[in-house]
Amino acid sequence: MGGVAVVGQLARDLVLRIDGLPEAGSAAAVTGRRELLGGKGANCAVAVAQLGAPVALVAAVGDDAVADDLLVQARDSGVDTSAVVRRRGASTGLIVECLERGGAWRYLEDLPEPVLVRAGDVARAEPVHTADTVVLQAQQPGAALLEAARAARGRGARTVLDGAPDAEHADELLTLVDVLRADPAEAGLLTGEQPEDARPALSAARRLRRRGPGLVVLGAEGAGNVAVWDGGERTEPLAEVDVVDTTGGGDAMTAALTVALRAGHGPGRALRAGTAAAADTVGRVGGRPSLTPAVLDGYEG
Repeated sequence: MGGVAVVGQLARDLVLRIDGLPEAGSAAAVTGRRELLGGKGANCAVAVAQLGAPVALVAAVGDDAVADDLLVQARDSGVDTSAVVRRRGASTGLIVECLERGGAWRYLEDLPEPVLVRAGDVARAEPVHTADTVVLQAQQPGAALLEAARAARGRGARTVLDGAPDAEHADELLTLVDVLRADPAEAGLLTGEQPEDARPALSAARRLRRRGPGLVVLGAEGAGNVAVWDGGERTEPLAEVDVVDTTGGGDAMTAALTVALRAGHGPGRALRAGTAAAADTVGRVGGRPSLTPAVLDGYEG
């Protein structure tokens, strides 16, 4: 394949727009509704395809009609789904987002063990063993992530870790990956302290880089994103956009960062591209990216 393999979640996303959450024992009207292909892995893979790179998704779904529909959507979006595992008797994952006026969101997630990726799924997934870049979504079980990271490291493929893996596997994973991207909350899980602006985010990124990754990209609440690599560091402020829904912004950022690095761009330019992709995505409801390769130049597509 020689492209990008994304190990992560594929699920049905149901987005409900409401003016506000009702009190217990009462009801609230839904002002808007969207049902679409979702999950962090699928979001990232779709964005990679939109940016022009060949991409395969390694995920697990049920054997229901929901999965049939989602897999068609993924393939129509340019994603190779040959490594998506169908679990007999399982129901495909569901993520319900309640999005209030003003952008506050709450998730209700039905992601049982059968629709998580297992180490055996990774071992049998051809894209993990042929891609030049492997993206790991940290919400998947640590054993599966380690299987993928070890395979990628063993043959010299670039590995990108998105998020904070469980504590049991975090130390070894950080020694195996080339790139770490984390939002402020995830950075807090990895370091014990959530960065609230650029200066502590840079400090946290330096500490995390010493644990293994060659490039660390962290979000800093309200200040944008920072990157630290061997011989350099950079802060990229947030673009001035009307934020509708932050869902999917991090997935789009990881995708653009990955594709930019794969294209030979330096860390600073890749950070700029990732920040632009996130800005482009948070202006829409539901988190599904709609990017063009122009984002790789650091401006909205």
